[in-house]
Amino acid sequence: MNLIDTHCHLSHSRLCHEVSEVLSRAAAAGVSACICASGDLREAQASLAIARRHPHVYATAGVHPHEAKNLAPETLAALDELLGDPLVVALGEIGLDYFHDLSPRPVQREAFAAQLALARRAGATIVVHTREAFDDTMDILRTSGVEGVKVIFHSFTEGPDQARAALDFGPAVSFSGIVTFARSDALREAVALVPDDRILVETDAPYLSPEPVRKHSPNEPALIVHTLACLAQVRHADPAALADATRANALRLFALPEE
Repeated sequence: MNLIDTHCHLSHSRLCHEVSEVLSRAAAAGVSACICASGDLREAQASLAIARRHPHVYATAGVHPHEAKNLAPETLAALDELLGDPLVVALGEIGLDYFHDLSPRPVQREAFAAQLALARRAGATIVVHTREAFDDTMDILRTSGVEGVKVIFHSFTEGPDQARAALDFGPAVSFSGIVTFARSDALREAVALVPDDRILVETDAPYLSPEPVRKHSPNEPALIVHTLACLAQVRHADPAALADATRANALRLFALPEE
């Protein structure tokens, strides 16, 4: 098995004090690389610092919708500078979150659009977070001019109709441990629709530990094997072949070097 965890938060307080041990367990489980995601500038800088200390770790930089109220012109300038670092492989996670509403919805939409414009100018891969805001997310993507830019829906949680809408626009779709949960039947229907060359797998660690280790807290990259097993079962695929496909997709979409 040779997997890439395309979205984890190694700089989170629940993981940052044992990054070496977390990565060692990941390697033993067959995880060859991790992408350390970010939701604000502080996290982006911490993620980049981890990537600089540990081989086969990469970072993203972006302002999460929870933090949209704090997005300022200088923040965009700092993100643009971070995207110039070869270890920063995407702009994200950015998008809309109407479940928590920690930033006003109009502010979230403005911040999302502004960061999409930055990604378009920089030619950066985009990692999208959307929760209970799928229609608005798609509307903004469609009017953003990012056609041709690599877009990834991280930790996809929608059903088959939304998956078809996303796929019609062009993004890749990444699945987390949520797909293993008992009540995720609609999500598993969506899993079956994603083409082999547009599917990714992630942990979103330290969150969303998959079944059958859902009580394991915090989640960590080594546990991605359970999500991969579920995806393979739903798709009637050989797990090793699906792992290879998700790895190839991650290498291409994030422009990662061959490990």
